[in-house]
Amino acid sequence: MKLRLHLFEFEDQPWFPNVVRAGMLDYLRFMITHLHTYRPIAPLLAEGLRRTGQTQVLELCAGAGGGTEDVLQALQQELPEARILLTDLYPQPAAWRHIEQQTGGRIAFVPEPVNALQVPAALPGFRAVFSAFHHFRPAPGEALLRDAVRAGTGVGVFEGAGKHWWELLLACTVLPVVLLCIMPFVRPFSLSRLFFTYLVPLIPLFTIWDGVVSILRMYPPEQLLQLARRADPDGRYAWQAGKVRHPQGPEVTYLVGWPKGQ
Repeated sequence: MKLRLHLFEFEDQPWFPNVVRAGMLDYLRFMITHLHTYRPIAPLLAEGLRRTGQTQVLELCAGAGGGTEDVLQALQQELPEARILLTDLYPQPAAWRHIEQQTGGRIAFVPEPVNALQVPAALPGFRAVFSAFHHFRPAPGEALLRDAVRAGTGVGVFEGAGKHWWELLLACTVLPVVLLCIMPFVRPFSLSRLFFTYLVPLIPLFTIWDGVVSILRMYPPEQLLQLARRADPDGRYAWQAGKVRHPQGPEVTYLVGWPKGQ
């Protein structure tokens, strides 16, 4: 699917209730982790870290940290010293603290808001965006990549879907049923999450809408490369984009780049 529609997504809105947003992100984190969605991109991340001389992945727009533990586990098979630092414009310290404890501090977080378009120089690492780049229109998406080029750091964009029509059907039918079945098992446990899933089902309803819109908003590899080249008009970076797939999980659409000669 090459069509891209930037429709309204509830999670993007600053007025959207944080308790509902957190529940949606917790569900996304659970699914991405248990489907091992991002395991196939571990070699790309490892190459990016080696080429840029980094051991830390700086995750931007981290949400609830969906799949980060799984990514780290796969990444450490190639780079045992690898670590991940979570950041977001809307930090999720409760979810992140749980991840930090589960990984013995190998995944840490910044509790203050971090703007992905203006990353502070005090936060080093190979910049990575998981399941979130579709939130950006072309101009701010280009600005995110340009900020990485300006800083001379590696950058990667990863979306846990292949942008197919059948994925829209799944988002409307199968995945809502899965959500209703798994919510009691999502950790850390939250009564508010259960309340807004079963008694006042805002989490399932908004998840269906935002899930469909997320797929429609996704950039295919060709458009990701166009954004990268506009962000790097002097051609200082080596860019590549495409799709990879886990044998038992969905496709991952990706863009990675790092300074040439590294």
